[in-house]
Amino acid sequence: MYVVPPPQRSDSGSNGDLRVYQTWKGSNIFFLQGRFVFGPDVRSLALTICLIAVPVTIFCIFVARKLIDDFSDSWGVSIVAVAVVFTIYDLILLLLTSGRDPGIIPRNAHPPEPETLDGNMDAGAGQTPQLRLPRIKEVQLNGITFKVKYCDTCMLYRPPRCSHCSICNNCVERFDHHCPWVGQCIGMRNYRFFFMFVFSTTLLCIYVFAFCWVYIRKIMESEYTTTWKAMLKTPASIVLIIYTFISMWFVGGLTVFHLYLISTNQTTYENFRYRYDRRSNPHNKGVVNNFKETFFSTIPPSKNDFRAMVQREPPLPPRSVAGGFMSPNMGKANDEIEMGRKAVWADMGPAMSDHGDGKHGNNERLHVKDGELGELSPDIRATVDEQSDRPSMHPRRSSWGRKSGSWDMSPEVMALAARVGEQNQNGGGSSSGSGLVTENRPT
Repeated sequence: MYVVPPPQRSDSGSNGDLRVYQTWKGSNIFFLQGRFVFGPDVRSLALTICLIAVPVTIFCIFVARKLIDDFSDSWGVSIVAVAVVFTIYDLILLLLTSGRDPGIIPRNAHPPEPETLDGNMDAGAGQTPQLRLPRIKEVQLNGITFKVKYCDTCMLYRPPRCSHCSICNNCVERFDHHCPWVGQCIGMRNYRFFFMFVFSTTLLCIYVFAFCWVYIRKIMESEYTTTWKAMLKTPASIVLIIYTFISMWFVGGLTVFHLYLISTNQTTYENFRYRYDRRSNPHNKGVVNNFKETFFSTIPPSKNDFRAMVQREPPLPPRSVAGGFMSPNMGKANDEIEMGRKAVWADMGPAMSDHGDGKHGNNERLHVKDGELGELSPDIRATVDEQSDRPSMHPRRSSWGRKSGSWDMSPEVMALAARVGEQNQNGGGSSSGSGLVTENRPT
């Protein structure tokens, strides 16, 4: 068994020695180097196999084997043979359902290019409205309009009847449901095998249930006893009768339900969410055509080659959109603000309020243009050096909780000092006691 490891970055070399299943971003589990793909709950598959194989084994040993002598012309041997062959056929259908690609749509490496303008944002002077990916788009299919949604995880617009499975973490075509008993999503490429598995399991339960009663009947006829006494002579038959009776309610009811879904061309997901019983179903083609589509149409090939070699993808080029692009992280705090750069501007408030004629309060932000970050004149630089050499300056704790021992002037503070000097010259005063304190942020 191969469990998909977390993706790792490799700064040197190439990814040519890795296959798709080794770098798969979904939650699937692969066997035999990507030849079989299962869901993350594949362990439940072992339980399902035991629930089928163990009762049949008990039936063949304690019931069918003893019926061989009661039927002539090799009919007794055929009872065992049919049970074994039917069980093998049922387990093959189970593996075809669980171990194949259910119709996974490969996810995109990058989001698609935005096509529409975001009308909710007001564009100011000289600005262009932001581009945003629409959450829902309308597409035409066979003359019918469908609304498709954008999947943030797979970075694609889901085709009609497609849904994202939160357990497998994949978008699956014609998604029906995720079955925990087979440990796999049920979709376009394995729904046929899933229904055949459920239906054959129902027939197998009926087969075992019926021949257990036949064996009890044979005991009654041979020993001229009552039904209860005959049942006590074969406790294995009693256990199998109870077990298969309960199982028939589950798999039999599931078979009937999916027969209804097939006849109306619905999926389990659509039946519970959209309730096509109350409105028109755009996928319904009639009972006969619906059954033909499910059982006699060609199964499309997988869109994923899990054994293919992984090719390194080029980095995403910057977008040349005037108004920018609305990314999913739009609106989150800037890294520099989270690192404490905003505190440097806040600390300037008390110092700036001591200069000039009170034009700059604590809550007013100074705007520094790019041109003001150049070299300062010798006079202003001397003023700044004089302020930084004052004995009243003491190291203070930075936003990181440690003392700052460096007094190097950052370009932002030097630009502010230049503005202060200009304001003092215009106001006729001198910058004294400004108390400008700076520190180096930790890197």
